[in-house]
Amino acid sequence: MPASDYLFTSESVAEGHPDKVCDRISDAVVDTFLTADPYSRVAVETLCTTNRIVLAGEVRGPSAITHDRMEEVARAAVREIGYEQKGFHWSRAQVEVLVHAQSADIAMGVDAQGNKDEGAGDQGIMFGYACTETDVLMPAPIYYAHAILRSLAEARHSGAEPLLGPDAKSQVTLRYVGGKPVCADSVVVSTQHDESIDQDKVREIVRPHVVNVLPKGWMCGDDRFYVNPTGRFVIGGPDGDAGVTGRKIIVDTYGGAAPHGGGAFSGKDPTKVDRSAAYAARYLAKNTVGAKLAERCLIQLSYAIGVSRPLSVYVDTQGTGKVSEDRLSRVLQDLMDLSPRGIRTHLGLNRPIYARTSSYGHFGREPEPDGGFSWERLDLVKDLRAAFA
Repeated sequence: MPASDYLFTSESVAEGHPDKVCDRISDAVVDTFLTADPYSRVAVETLCTTNRIVLAGEVRGPSAITHDRMEEVARAAVREIGYEQKGFHWSRAQVEVLVHAQSADIAMGVDAQGNKDEGAGDQGIMFGYACTETDVLMPAPIYYAHAILRSLAEARHSGAEPLLGPDAKSQVTLRYVGGKPVCADSVVVSTQHDESIDQDKVREIVRPHVVNVLPKGWMCGDDRFYVNPTGRFVIGGPDGDAGVTGRKIIVDTYGGAAPHGGGAFSGKDPTKVDRSAAYAARYLAKNTVGAKLAERCLIQLSYAIGVSRPLSVYVDTQGTGKVSEDRLSRVLQDLMDLSPRGIRTHLGLNRPIYARTSSYGHFGREPEPDGGFSWERLDLVKDLRAAFA
């Protein structure tokens, strides 16, 4: 039997973290291609270090999106994050673009041809998860870790906290009793700051962004509230540590509360099932929990490159289900076409909606009018309830 009383920890990193800078640039490139042609193919990775940005990968799309245009996109992304520092500045950083045309061998296996439907862009396994720990049906530790950093970032961008820098990390440890989160056992926040302020001031700035995010009465004791434990965080971002696209996949998903297939999301157009099938799995899991068919739902999908249908659809309600998991799997597949084309069509993924996903999690967000975070909709709940009525 799994333990019912325990501590569980998740971390988040802010948009100015070196890896998240890279995710943002890569996803901004994806959005640029999809704006010009919704059927563009993009797989672009970014590396950032002290005043240097390198883009590499493969694309198939409008020739108007040149290397110069991709450089402009990268600089704009860094500027929006807020980097105007000596060691990393949006206008002074050297940008190198090493992006080339998509492999013809990959294109042949993935494209629809004759009677062959479009195949998956790669092999792999993808997971989706939902639970009742929060209103948005996300695990509580990662939800609050993200919320703390979003609150700090909003204060920085608004000018309310001008002494904070773009780079930050959070870590939230929650105490579970009877399998339910009841309070924070510890909270860690490390945030880049201006050299003019000391750590007592940083702690004073950070505290309300933790207290106001956590549910009332959940704040940990002062001796378990850690702010900049090293004592100083002035040099940050890519000047303090190199960043690479796709290195924060657990931050992007469920904070370790559910498995991860291993594939990153950022920098990939939605024909890549690493991204689109993970969104579909979350969508199906969330609607299952939203329909009150389970308190927790884990879904695994698997694909082979060039093959349109998933090789397997696994559903696990972790002992909380009110219906047969085998039947639930069949019903979910009836309600949604899980081919790459079917997923993109159902969720409207061929749109420039990805730069916004690059920080503070791909899941647990509000669906947006232009189709952003469409995988967070609960529009299958009625059909699911009807199927099991």
